Amino acid sequence: MANAVGDDIRINTKSISIITGISIAYLLLSYFLVGFKTDQLILLGIFNILFYASVITRKFILGFSIFIVYWIIFDYMKAFPNYNYNDVAVGGLYNAEKNLFGIQFHGSILTPNEYLRLKGTNFLDVMAGLFYLCWIPVPLAFAAFLFFKNKRQFLYFSITFVLVNMLGFIVYYAYPAAPPWYIQFHGFNFHPLTQGNTAGLARFDKFFNISLFKSIYSKGSNVFAAMPSLHSSYPVIVLYYGIKNRLGLINWFFGVVMLGIWFTAVYASHHYVLDVLAGIVCAALGIILFNWAQSASVYFNKFLNRYESVIQ
Repeated sequence: MANAVGDDIRINTKSISIITGISIAYLLLSYFLVGFKTDQLILLGIFNILFYASVITRKFILGFSIFIVYWIIFDYMKAFPNYNYNDVAVGGLYNAEKNLFGIQFHGSILTPNEYLRLKGTNFLDVMAGLFYLCWIPVPLAFAAFLFFKNKRQFLYFSITFVLVNMLGFIVYYAYPAAPPWYIQFHGFNFHPLTQGNTAGLARFDKFFNISLFKSIYSKGSNVFAAMPSLHSSYPVIVLYYGIKNRLGLINWFFGVVMLGIWFTAVYASHHYVLDVLAGIVCAALGIILFNWAQSASVYFNKFLNRYESVIQ
């Protein structure tokens, strides 16, 4: 979208035609792939309002179009379930987790998920829910901070974020994996049409008598995408760029959130420890790949310079 309007981001017949065409194309493609949803209209409404409202909001939404592209790709994954392309790991992953991280308890060996489920408390339920609510707001808030503080660092962070997600999506299709809660509710047999489940996070909803996590997980793109845990990847990226930008005490906050999300992923039975470790590796690999491209590719740097000139 950035190249659609040029460096000065003027509103003219050409830019209006391009933005309108992209909006219509998005609605039509979404309708045929995943069906019509009000979320699509909300997304288009936000984008178009900010694009036309002012020069500042126009630059802001063009910058954040990187995240919009990520969201659209994630949403479209519903049309191409990964279990159609490879066998889903259910019992194999569960047994690997038990063999590597099993905990002896009353004569049995439990996975960390199973053990923590038995040791749950209201305090942990609430803290776990609060940490897991940070997995998207914290990266987006950090991106907004960088947008107004340092456009170049904003681009570095945003592109790294999307790159890590793309790596994660590749693994989702190469190695479809059931989350721990799947075995708790469905056993070791594969059921392709299984709906998303709040699992341990349901205790947070119950404590506050709300349906927050239930509404979130009812919109999940794919149940069988537990490996890697991208929930665990995001705070790694945030902390890396927080340290890189020398944010001081705020990095301690990022570190606590990171550890809290890692713990919650296992505590709430949404991921195995193996999934969390894979998410950390995915984040590290994405950071390394971005830094390599940024230092080695002339064309990539031309793209960065062009994009920065649009949102500057």
